[in-house]
Amino acid sequence: MSLSPRPSRRLTETAALFIGFGFATAPMARAADPAAPVTPPSFVDWSGPYLGLEGSAGASFGAFGFGPTAVGGRPVPAFKTGDATGRSDRGRDATTAVGGAFAGYNWQTGPWLAGLEVDAFGSNLKRPVASTVTGFGTEGIDPAFGLIRVKADTFGFLRARLGVAFERSLVYATFGLAGAEARFLATYPDPATGAVATARQTRGYLGFTLGAGVQFAVNDEMSLGIDYRYNDLGGSGRFGLGAVPGGGPVSTRASFVANEVMARLVWHPGGLRLPAEADDAAPTSPLAERFSLHGQTTFFNQAVSGFPAPYAGPNSLVPNQAQATTTATLFLGLKLTDSTELYYNPEFSQGFGLSRTLGVAGFVNGEAQKAGAPFPKLRSARYFVKQTFGLGGETETLPDGPNQVATTYDVERITLIAGKFAMGDFFDGNRYAHDPRVDFANWGLWSSAAWDFPANLPGYTQGLVVEYNRPEFAVRAAYTQVPKEPSSDVLDPRVFERGGLVVELEERHVLPLLDQPGKLRLGAFTNVGNSANYRDVVGLRQAGVFDDINDAAGATRHPRRKSGFYINLEQAVTADLGVFARASAADGRNENLSFTDIDRSFSGGLSLKGTAWGRADDTVGLGTSMNQLSPSHRAFFANGGLGLLIGDGRLTYAPERAVEAYYALSLGKALVLTADYQFVANPAYNRDRGPAHFFGTRLHADF
Repeated sequence: MSLSPRPSRRLTETAALFIGFGFATAPMARAADPAAPVTPPSFVDWSGPYLGLEGSAGASFGAFGFGPTAVGGRPVPAFKTGDATGRSDRGRDATTAVGGAFAGYNWQTGPWLAGLEVDAFGSNLKRPVASTVTGFGTEGIDPAFGLIRVKADTFGFLRARLGVAFERSLVYATFGLAGAEARFLATYPDPATGAVATARQTRGYLGFTLGAGVQFAVNDEMSLGIDYRYNDLGGSGRFGLGAVPGGGPVSTRASFVANEVMARLVWHPGGLRLPAEADDAAPTSPLAERFSLHGQTTFFNQAVSGFPAPYAGPNSLVPNQAQATTTATLFLGLKLTDSTELYYNPEFSQGFGLSRTLGVAGFVNGEAQKAGAPFPKLRSARYFVKQTFGLGGETETLPDGPNQVATTYDVERITLIAGKFAMGDFFDGNRYAHDPRVDFANWGLWSSAAWDFPANLPGYTQGLVVEYNRPEFAVRAAYTQVPKEPSSDVLDPRVFERGGLVVELEERHVLPLLDQPGKLRLGAFTNVGNSANYRDVVGLRQAGVFDDINDAAGATRHPRRKSGFYINLEQAVTADLGVFARASAADGRNENLSFTDIDRSFSGGLSLKGTAWGRADDTVGLGTSMNQLSPSHRAFFANGGLGLLIGDGRLTYAPERAVEAYYALSLGKALVLTADYQFVANPAYNRDRGPAHFFGTRLHADF
């Protein structure tokens, strides 16, 4: 993904705000305080009371552990719950909704803040657990089958906060006490009579919570935030769960942990003292000329409604669900010399795409990773060195921004980049559709989707990029590592035998009739990786050599080549309106390694700034895409194949079509709140399933 700097946005005084699960409010106007200092500080003073609402859909994850379990007072080693066998089990499930209220008080000295907060909210964290009790042959007890349903409804917290303020932002850590209530319902049918016995238990939990968050002042009374917390609720004492027919009473123990991410809307009744607007023309210090520090955080809450789904496979999209993803990134840059720069990006990510980022080839959340986790996972997303060789002549100055120390370069130059990065950082860029953190979220719109660009599961690779730049055009190429096999998080170290090569020509122009700039990018790629041939594995499956086509794919993988191309156009029509279009294709003979299950893709759309209605920093986007498969790729899925993202077990083929519309509401130069809608016909190319409607809200902040 591209994280290029974006134009500054003026701070709004009032805005209609909606968060994850759909609540809304409007900031109250506040008269200026004549006693306020003439020159505000360089950061918000967060001192005083506050209260607010918090919530999300699908951004909370719990784990219930069971055991040891006893039947008739005797341990049952063969007690099974969920996916694990043995004396205990710990499984995860996401909430469909969580929301509540909070209140607190802050004390601030300079930029340093301490606070105390209480939270109370309801949730729908639930998990059905299939269970089997066996292993009593010596006692003459028949097996009994049952179901345990677990649901946590209420949570409460008492937390301390420690934070630091800068500009309009607050970054804080939290710790304190956490409590929750969980309900257990056990059902044990009697195989002999068919009668059903049920047992209910309500258990209270008390433990600790640790967390962190970010908060952004919208105006002097309202702020928005993203809050993460890890809750360890500990375990309960042994409790009863009914009786197994013919076996006696069942008792067990249970422990409970949870991870939660929530969007927050905060009211500050005493008012906030806001900092002065930063002066972009102010002189910079010698350190600022050599060092760059920026950051971002994005919270994307998304839900899909019900849709026709007569059958499903392991990689199918599931109807009626919600999920959320969160990322937080630091962009650190250091200029060693006037031509040598170092960059490093540590990144936290948490959460899953819908159906664990499965079920749609042009997936609907560009922030979702195939390496999702219920807890924040820290990775070194990028680390690379950039060496520039100026060739003289005209110069240009690139301003300070994410992964760009403010530097003056020769316009005609050669640039070398070596290290770890995302291919989208340097290739397939587009002014209007390239950053799912602020514009289009659908994978078929922010990228040339048939380009199977090399990447690990979070989307990064290692290699070398070289670029030659002139005013009229640029030519760039990269050679990088590929995954060891399809959808692997491990990059193949045999770079001289297997790797990915891409070459791109970027042409820059100004259309005479419009007097507006545009760019045309032409790219060609070829990857060599450990993959299977679709025609071969279909033949092996149909000949009966393998019962499962996926076993045939795994057994026949060896180094094979996949090649293709893309065309990418961006064109300004006016100062506020721009259009874009992409077309891409791959040969479609061998398995994809990294990105998604698409062999041909066509997309286009428009992006419009809100100047006409007095909101110049807001953006409206409308785009559409169509994705297709090669004939051999279709046969693979029709015979039960599982791809990188899709696989319904069978297939009635039709092109996958999508429409996306979004409105990005600017709440200041560092804060954007987006409403997003997507319509997908024939998800996973399957005419038997869908169409599906997706609704999302996205909160993005950067500095």
